[in-house]
Amino acid sequence: MQPVIRAEGLSLTAARGPVYGPLNIDVDAPLNVLYGPAGSGRTSLLLTLAGRMKAENGGLEVLGHTLPGNAREVQKRTAIAGFADIDGLEPGVTVGQAVRERLAWLAPWWSFLGKPTDRQVARVCAPVFGEAEVPAASTVIWNLGEAEHFLLRLSLAMLSGPGILFVDDIEQVHSADARRLVWERLAAVAASGTTVIVGAASLEPGLWEGLNPQPSALLLVQEAI
Repeated sequence: MQPVIRAEGLSLTAARGPVYGPLNIDVDAPLNVLYGPAGSGRTSLLLTLAGRMKAENGGLEVLGHTLPGNAREVQKRTAIAGFADIDGLEPGVTVGQAVRERLAWLAPWWSFLGKPTDRQVARVCAPVFGEAEVPAASTVIWNLGEAEHFLLRLSLAMLSGPGILFVDDIEQVHSADARRLVWERLAAVAASGTTVIVGAASLEPGLWEGLNPQPSALLLVQEAI
């Protein structure tokens, strides 16, 4: 089976020096962890794999498309969540407003979208939330618990039906119990057929016990161990 992502000699350098690489990467597991500490280039690498940033050197193929030439196709078939300043939610809006904004972004320009009901929000969030309680449409974002908040960001990302979901900085979910719930739901997303790649500062096998599928670890920098 051909990997969903294959990179050879992938690297990026900025004015201050190397950002990441050179790296050789094959991704063929359903649930993956790309781990490296802050400043390791982890976020930039994830954005590169998602077709949102260009590498400087090396070859990269994602879902059968060569980058950077086919970046638009890769962007259509991938989704990102958990990235600071990219998919963050405005704390003063409601869950329903956040859902409506995302649906409007994905819908044809001529579509009319009314105010989302609790039932519509539950339908949007069900694939990610699973058995976890979905917040009401009227719930203000700042009143969400950290697990609910992160699962909502994942739900909005999954609305596009991506082949790969890229998730950054899972440690922004600070509580171990909340992070365990997020890992459980990411495993469920991966089991449903979407490849999941999670950026993390470290490995947490204690939180992965019993997950199906189990995460496959991709090393970014040695210091991340």
